[in-house]
Amino acid sequence: MEKTLSQYDLELAKCKDIFLKKTVDYGTAWRILRPTSLTDQLYIKAERIRSIEETGENKVGESVEGEYIALVNYSVMAMIQLELPRKEGLDLPLGKVQALYEKHINDTRELMIRKNHDYGEAWRNMRISSITDLILQKLLRVKQIEDNDGKTIISEGLDANYMDIVNYALFAMIKLEEEKK
Repeated sequence: MEKTLSQYDLELAKCKDIFLKKTVDYGTAWRILRPTSLTDQLYIKAERIRSIEETGENKVGESVEGEYIALVNYSVMAMIQLELPRKEGLDLPLGKVQALYEKHINDTRELMIRKNHDYGEAWRNMRISSITDLILQKLLRVKQIEDNDGKTIISEGLDANYMDIVNYALFAMIKLEEEKK
């Protein structure tokens, strides 16, 4: 588990660095997006990964790793949007954005630790393509929950699904990094 935590934190640091740099460049323009729009953006990213996996072609030239980073960061944006009411405003100071990012990512990391313990690091034996499919499945679930006005009868809510997407994306990034070595 120590190896996983080290690798997880390294990949997460890449995501956070990009998120904060883009926040400096663009501010919090993403605050205008409704959670459903963020879900659709996540879906587009995951479908692009799957398309590249299936065809072996990458005509845009942006890396698959970059798409997994986007999955992490858009998921965190979605969790923040679920938490912050619109009346909070569109422009958030960098310090507040960083604190919210860290809060959601720390909760997500704690969830990963608990699940990784119970599942015995099963993700290490999975194919990256299966991880991509699980992310797409989570996104279809999120879309259904959103279509049900956020209500579930027995299932986990939106935030739990976004957390799973973050964790699967980070696992894929770890596996991609291991393939490079």
